[in-house]
Amino acid sequence: MPSLAIPQAIFFDLDGTLIDSAPDLAAAADKLRTDRGLTSISYERYRPVAGAGARGMLGVAFDMKPDHADYDAFREEFYVNYESSLTTRTFAFDGISQLLSEIKRKKMLWGIVTNKSKRFTNPLVEQMPLLREAAAVISGDTTPHTKPHPEPVLAAARMACIDPKNCWYVGDDKRDIESGRAAGMFTIAACWGYMGEHAVESWGADAVVQQPQDLLEMLGWMPIVAPA
Repeated sequence: MPSLAIPQAIFFDLDGTLIDSAPDLAAAADKLRTDRGLTSISYERYRPVAGAGARGMLGVAFDMKPDHADYDAFREEFYVNYESSLTTRTFAFDGISQLLSEIKRKKMLWGIVTNKSKRFTNPLVEQMPLLREAAAVISGDTTPHTKPHPEPVLAAARMACIDPKNCWYVGDDKRDIESGRAAGMFTIAACWGYMGEHAVESWGADAVVQQPQDLLEMLGWMPIVAPA
């Protein structure tokens, strides 16, 4: 198991780890239905599959799988809907702002490794000031591979000029843990994301955390509390 030593950099998955983008993803998918005169589907049905992107959203909205004849056309329409409303309802999870502020205060590097394509990642990061100071932003099409392959996580380490063994990777999906482990990083499963009923214990993560503040405690940092 990789060492729990204080890392030189921490990399994070994006959707379901740093930000809750499920409301905007769900709205983009549901618009496909309402534009066709179909009834809206409850947000609660979309949320658990938010981490699966278009595949998950179209699966809920139309029970449509990637081998469906119209899948590509529906996926592109979903993408267009989502592009027009990337941050309307999207927000950082509670505690993330404080976590990133502490990381910055300690002069530690942090970055983003997501399977989301650059088409969405780049404008989303630009629209959310909290994310702009990432030392590395690796999207699903930055390298020839996506997670669970280790290359995206390794690319982030190279961009930050940090040895992977001195990095932590935090994510809310099994593929995040598999990618980080294969890259030789200390891996942390984040339980505040979209994992639902998944068996986190079976992922093989080096640690499991319930809230962002737990990461501060793992780092041995006491969070700063603003005066009342």
